[in-house]
Amino acid sequence: MAKEIDGFIKLQVKGGQANPAPPVGPALGAKGVNIMEFCKRFNAATQDRMGQVVPVVISVFKDKSFSFVLKTTPAAVQLLEAAKLKKGSPEPNKIKVGKVNWDQIKVIAESKMADLNAFKIESAMRVVAGTARSMGLVVSGKAPWEE
Repeated sequence: MAKEIDGFIKLQVKGGQANPAPPVGPALGAKGVNIMEFCKRFNAATQDRMGQVVPVVISVFKDKSFSFVLKTTPAAVQLLEAAKLKKGSPEPNKIKVGKVNWDQIKVIAESKMADLNAFKIESAMRVVAGTARSMGLVVSGKAPWEE
């Protein structure tokens, strides 16, 4: 018989660097989860993604045990890395802070495909391009499907 779920916790933690300090400790402590056990298991699972922001969804069960699912790095973080920026524009509709091209968008869309609600790579590319525009990035070049 399956365990009864008590709740979910969604966090964004740097890979391999989870520790009991905020935001991890207070979020898990409020649900009664063993914080050190989570940190050890998370750090072991994210050794290959050291330093990258890794979204995680933790399922907490009634007996205070837990399981977690790792997601892919957010598109916004990947776009900032591609554009070599620290942060996006404070006014994306007026102030443009950087550029990305369609090849970079395709690479990000392929890596995010599992977490996006898109069935085709072109749809995923449109989603990522929209994120780029909302951050004040200019998408240079012509979209591959317009050629």
